[in-house]
Amino acid sequence: MSELVKPHGAASLKPLLLAGSALVEEVRRASTLRQVRVSSRERGDILMLGIGGFTPLEGFMGEADWRGSCERMQLANGLFWPIPITLSVDEAAANAVAVGDEIALIDPDDGHALATMRVSEKYRIDKALECRNVFRTVDSAHPGVKMVMDQPAVNLAGTVKVLSQGGFPEKYGDLYMTPAQTRALFKSNGWSRIAAFQTRNPMHRSHEYLAKVAIEVCDGVLVHSLLGALKPGDIPAEVRTRAIAALVKNYFVPSTIVQAGYPLDMRYAGPREALLHALFRQNYGCSHLIVGRDHAGVGSYYGPFDAHHVFDEIPEGALETRPLKIDVSFWCYKCGGMASGRTCPHTDVDRLQVSGTQLRKSLSEGQPVPAEFSRPEVLEILRVYYAELDARPAGAAASSR
Repeated sequence: MSELVKPHGAASLKPLLLAGSALVEEVRRASTLRQVRVSSRERGDILMLGIGGFTPLEGFMGEADWRGSCERMQLANGLFWPIPITLSVDEAAANAVAVGDEIALIDPDDGHALATMRVSEKYRIDKALECRNVFRTVDSAHPGVKMVMDQPAVNLAGTVKVLSQGGFPEKYGDLYMTPAQTRALFKSNGWSRIAAFQTRNPMHRSHEYLAKVAIEVCDGVLVHSLLGALKPGDIPAEVRTRAIAALVKNYFVPSTIVQAGYPLDMRYAGPREALLHALFRQNYGCSHLIVGRDHAGVGSYYGPFDAHHVFDEIPEGALETRPLKIDVSFWCYKCGGMASGRTCPHTDVDRLQVSGTQLRKSLSEGQPVPAEFSRPEVLEILRVYYAELDARPAGAAASSR
């Protein structure tokens, strides 16, 4: 039987989450340390470090790794890494911490210690440089650019000891899986060729088509939902994953699909984020990443297939996980089913473009949704969500997690 892909840059996973007596002692020590409250994005990065999703990183990046990741998609040691993983603090917090100090990193919501970190470096970054390289724009309307520009002024680097999984296992149960757990499941299934399907949306007919194409050439598909923070208007994870479960139950062979979730926030970095998605899916044991139209994009900042092209621009061997590139898909009335630009000979007048943006718009405005757009079991769940959203008092907001 073929083996799973190796973790990125390492012979085995490197989870930084403590357990047992070491965890109890470090939680006690954390209560004695200077506290630094992290952002939502940084919390997700800490949790991924904890479960080994960011293998082989041992903490937050120093300046050389930050610059190398931005400019060359490489750490100082040459390891491929397309998006910097950093922790920032304001001037007062930076001045209160010396290199060599240990600090406790605090959850922004519940105030509990997520990790401890020994500070190895303090440095300032060129935020515009990061945005131009990672997001290909410095437009503050881009949510990823805004996130970077709003960061405090000073980055702290250092190794971390992770103390928590941020409540994700309790909230999502078996849906929340670590890289060690997905790897064990793939092995027990006898799988070695696994395609990851990245999603921050419920799966409509186009997504279903992409997953089924992947199943034809792989042993199975990991439908991997982002469980962290989203931009306003996106559908919360608990609704999205319930809709995906209904789709999987009714329209997929059970032995071909695993649904799981991971704790990151979206960065909306388009091509660069597609590369990061492939990198950490390698740690989860996936040999392929399904890359469709405008992967991890937002607005019109990226071309529809920029995330396809970027995989051709990275060095040979930078990643073991490879892209499964699929053309734009749609319902073709003449073909009588889902198709793509590579399989359908007809014109736009015969095609119904299926997009998550249009689906959200139709549902939020109470408009009818064509049967070719989404499965009825999925629509039923989403209609209930939007009806409840409409019934909320003015000013009430849905959780992004």
